Amino acid sequence: MIRASIVGASGYTGGELLRLLLDHPQVEVHQVTSRRYAGYYVYQVHPNLRKRTRLKFVHPDALEPVDVLFLALPHGEAQKHIEHWASLATYLIDLSADFRLKDPDLYQRWYGEPHRAPEWLSRFVYGLPELHREELRQARYVSGVGCNATATILAIWPAVRAGLVDLERGLIGEIKVGSSEGGADPNPGSHHPERAGIVRTYAPIGHRHTAEVIQELGVTDVYLTMTSVDLIRGAMATVHAWVRPGVTEKDLWKAYRAAVQENPFLRLVKERRGIHRVPDPKILAGSNYADLGFALDEASGHLVAMCAIDNLMKGAAGSAVQAMNLMLGFDETEGLTFPGLHP
Repeated sequence: MIRASIVGASGYTGGELLRLLLDHPQVEVHQVTSRRYAGYYVYQVHPNLRKRTRLKFVHPDALEPVDVLFLALPHGEAQKHIEHWASLATYLIDLSADFRLKDPDLYQRWYGEPHRAPEWLSRFVYGLPELHREELRQARYVSGVGCNATATILAIWPAVRAGLVDLERGLIGEIKVGSSEGGADPNPGSHHPERAGIVRTYAPIGHRHTAEVIQELGVTDVYLTMTSVDLIRGAMATVHAWVRPGVTEKDLWKAYRAAVQENPFLRLVKERRGIHRVPDPKILAGSNYADLGFALDEASGHLVAMCAIDNLMKGAAGSAVQAMNLMLGFDETEGLTFPGLHP
């Protein structure tokens, strides 16, 4: 058994991490922290965990050394005290955006300020196992993934990896997201009368997760549009690209089948009949699976690639636990096999 603690465990992502780790056969959860809720029982904030744990939140200042430390802090906070956090654990997994980008100039461009610990950026492995599995097996420090970046990358990655996409023509992605992406703290846009029933584009261009797609796929021209829809959990990425001359649907079938065969949490959804012909985030709630799909107009070379995920799982806590499994030599799927719900 390894001991793990979560810093910032009162948010949605921290709650998902705790839910997963409580059922992980190789992990003992030692501490969970919250400044606001120090002294509260965990289930008073995460009611789904009632009768699953008697843990109470502790103040971050009371944190003790452990084997694995998860940081589920607001963006910008982990980098301020990274030396301190690293001193408390052998393995560190940060779920914020602080260490996702390797280039400090790219970070400043997309986040609008200099990175406070640029010397640490190269020490972190980007925590998307499908792209960095072997690096994760050797890693001590892992960065979390952006949920919208994850959906975008995984949608098109099998075709890019197989050399089927003309990257010089760029990528255009439309990502539809649920309200849990906004976090646990309310704001005017999350107020129920304003949020319910909507299809609201909130970032037509310039979303920060674009930088992760640029970095991970090695493509310069990436244009993402984010639209809030009437979901709680879920992100659905629809990515438009152009294949190289001569590429056929058969070539894409081969590329996507290879990707899902090699990766335990990727599934290909491309059916000829029924209502579940393409990926749908609704059926992935609580799951670490990513459902992929594609369609090709062979005459024009226009490729539409799709990926549905639970943004709190494969887009955050699930990928973090998957990365931990690889780091510590556990089975990659340990604690993550829940398939989602239907209906």
